[in-house]
Amino acid sequence: MTDAAATQTPAPSDSAHPTSPGDSAHPTSPGAPSGLGAEIRRIPVTKVSPVIEGGAYPAKAVVGEEFEIRATVFREGHDAVNASVIVTNPSGVETEVRMEPTTPLGFDWWHTYVTLETEGAWTFRVEGWSDPWETWVHNAEIKIPAGIDVSLMITEGTALFHGAALRAREADDHETAAILSGAADGLAAPHQVEDRLHVALAPEVRAAMVTYGPRELVSPTPDYPIFVDRRKALFSSWYEFFPRSEGAYRKENGEWVSGTFDTSHSRLEAAAAMGFDVVYLPPIHPIGTAFRKGANNTLQPGPHDPGSPWAIGNVEGGHDAIHPDLGDFDAFDRFVARANELGVEIALDLALNASPDHPWVKEHPEWFSKRADGSIAYAENPPKKYQDIYNFNFDNDRDGIRAAWLEVVRLWMSHGVRIFRVDNPHTKPVEFWAWLFAEVRKTDPDVLFLAEAFTKPSMMHMLGKIGFHQSYTYFTWRNEKWEIEEYLRELTTETDAFFRPNFFVNTPDILPTFLQWGGKPAFTIRAVLAATLSPTWGVYAGYELFENEVLARGREEYLNSEKFEYRPRDWAGAEASGENLNLLLGRLNQIRREHPALQQLRDLTFHHAPHSHVLAFSKKSGDDVVLTICSLDPTAIVESEIILDMEALGMSPGDVFLVHDEITGQSWRWGQRAFVRLTFDDPAHVLTVVKQGGSPYRRG
Repeated sequence: MTDAAATQTPAPSDSAHPTSPGDSAHPTSPGAPSGLGAEIRRIPVTKVSPVIEGGAYPAKAVVGEEFEIRATVFREGHDAVNASVIVTNPSGVETEVRMEPTTPLGFDWWHTYVTLETEGAWTFRVEGWSDPWETWVHNAEIKIPAGIDVSLMITEGTALFHGAALRAREADDHETAAILSGAADGLAAPHQVEDRLHVALAPEVRAAMVTYGPRELVSPTPDYPIFVDRRKALFSSWYEFFPRSEGAYRKENGEWVSGTFDTSHSRLEAAAAMGFDVVYLPPIHPIGTAFRKGANNTLQPGPHDPGSPWAIGNVEGGHDAIHPDLGDFDAFDRFVARANELGVEIALDLALNASPDHPWVKEHPEWFSKRADGSIAYAENPPKKYQDIYNFNFDNDRDGIRAAWLEVVRLWMSHGVRIFRVDNPHTKPVEFWAWLFAEVRKTDPDVLFLAEAFTKPSMMHMLGKIGFHQSYTYFTWRNEKWEIEEYLRELTTETDAFFRPNFFVNTPDILPTFLQWGGKPAFTIRAVLAATLSPTWGVYAGYELFENEVLARGREEYLNSEKFEYRPRDWAGAEASGENLNLLLGRLNQIRREHPALQQLRDLTFHHAPHSHVLAFSKKSGDDVVLTICSLDPTAIVESEIILDMEALGMSPGDVFLVHDEITGQSWRWGQRAFVRLTFDDPAHVLTVVKQGGSPYRRG
């Protein structure tokens, strides 16, 4: 574990930092679980974050991710207070990280940054404490130069140094003990008192007192949970395609021959070549025939229409079976193995839907809701009707339904699936998901779940709190400058502890309006924004071919939607003609892999661009800074001045530096003010600060 903002030391023992009588080491309210029912202690510690629902659910982090811990810490009177964070790893080992006051001063806000390096269940608590050393320093720096209570200040300071030296010796830190003893002797020496104070407050003495100075009235909060996931929970690039379309062809009689897992290897390889590390497959199970939907979601399917993959189940099986047109389990295992060879993980759709032909409808009719006429209720979102899909009633035979779905998830886990994209999770009880994730985490904490939840913020946020690792977002409909900035501030500063965004630029269900009329520049703009604003993003196949034919004006549905028919594409022809976005998508994913700044969510700054259709923002991780300047108007060439927040870039206002465009390969010398011209062919710059000798190139 590392700490980016404060000195890190082993958590102190009571002998090193004695507490006042009556202060227990780690109190909670009687009978309250850890993280709940915290009482106010001698030193009040309030507004601790990140804490989710009072500690009922763990905050989110991933291995190597830096995140902030904050609290309000104060006390009565004028004596100094201090604060520390005690983090406990999954093995029970505690580590202390010192907190610092943060701006604005006077609000008693304290914070620090921590990075946790081990997967699993961690906890943290904040300890507020009275700091006699800082109280003495404050008083001594005022009183001694003024000749007030000099003898008393010398006596108090000498006692503090002697006590700290004793604690250092007890810790077998004899070198530091000697520094502290020397400070005590120097403070008591017969020299000019101002000189003695200067020696006593030397940097090495101050550092020693940080570790071994006294702590009184130590007041800890309860332990609050944090779960640390593997890196892919936060940082990944997704590519979605339908295996049944890959290699599909139509016979002369109009009958279709479906693509298979084996014929889909080439699309898998293409996704990997573009740098995508997660390939997501829509449902791969048998499809019902009752009320099967035809092309463009009609109720009159033709004899060769394959139906919607989300209408799951027929006589050939349900969620535990594979559609025979796609292959068998051996073919699926070959597909997963090939993905692993390419460094790609397979994400499988988990759709808790059943067609009227699903085996469970006959075996467990009690699992579904009945209407007044005795028939099973099909899914609907008026005026939309989904006659080919039944929803489960989770209040009927709750234990039976839970056991069945856990068995389904574990089946696919056993075939190498460690990521699930969950269809419409907001239409199922939250408590079910909390239970399912807890059961999976007991044995397989590396398994990840993405929520496809386009719904109200309260539900989307709760799904994140109870365990979904990622979620679809409103990015799909954020096009204006002000709404992008507003939404990203929410995602990066307000919901970042529990809600991880996945910026899909399109889906089989959604052809965003922006893509319908903006042509190639629109596709470029949305890809650049998604790939650089969010650590996780995704595309649905066809995006790279600029597919934008809409079902009807004013709708956001694809014409000839792949949800209802086979859609083989001429990938080879598009590659040969150059009419595709492959190179850009591949370059964006390469930039993301090379720059840690784009692999994190929180450190995002918007810079000022006077033009309403120019968005300027930077992301920073350590010394790595990526600055993106992007047009928001695909129909015009836009020009604008850019006024940079130099502090956010780790620079001073007078610095001059080189920036390198990671997309075009061009470089420019910039200062706090710069000028950009964004064209149809190059509507965005993804810029990095050029490094020379490990530091930004600067002048001024």
